[in-house]
Amino acid sequence: MEQTEERTLFLNGTIAEDSWYDDDVTPQLFKDELMSGSGNITVWINSPGGDCVAAAQIYNMLMDYPHDVTVKIDGIAASAASVIAMAGTKVLMSPVSTMMIHNPATVAWGDAGDMEKAIAMLESVKDSIINAYEIKTGMSRAKLSHLMDSETWMDANKAVELGFADGILSRAQAEDEAPPAGSMLYSPAAVVNSLMGKIAAKCHIEKPNTAPTGRSIDTLMERLNLLKF
Repeated sequence: MEQTEERTLFLNGTIAEDSWYDDDVTPQLFKDELMSGSGNITVWINSPGGDCVAAAQIYNMLMDYPHDVTVKIDGIAASAASVIAMAGTKVLMSPVSTMMIHNPATVAWGDAGDMEKAIAMLESVKDSIINAYEIKTGMSRAKLSHLMDSETWMDANKAVELGFADGILSRAQAEDEAPPAGSMLYSPAAVVNSLMGKIAAKCHIEKPNTAPTGRSIDTLMERLNLLKF
């Protein structure tokens, strides 16, 4: 039997339903490339994400592909791009790459009824995204939902630890070895809140005995606390 050479596909850039300047990845463009041959494929991903529906279409194409799909993340797989990555038979990350998951977002306009429909739609989209993460990681839906709520960023080690990836790309380290210690997971909100707390502690000054001039420290502290979230 003739051996089919493994193909390499590249998913670089924003994911969109349509591309006006041929600088976005669309389901149709990806399908044309995917179906142009057969056999095992490697899909390199470096994408900040994009349209959830378009990403879902690409995810389904890869899940339905009848051969092995190796996903390699060399830059970032964020938002919708992280969903596509979950379709890999094996997911490998560069030691300097990043994965990010968060809640879906949209822009809505209208009355209270329109807002309620938008909220219901976002909840439904979030459930569908959790389906992909759950299949890959085996993590509970509640835990995945919490990670999305926090807009979670993962380095390669943490992604492997949590099950979002299967290994780390490295010349010196075999793909099936356990990743080195020192994995990192964080959310921007937690980092900012921690920083603001440290700033508030550093800026705290006891009131002088003399009458203060200008704004009081308490007033400044109140305004500083308003910046916390």
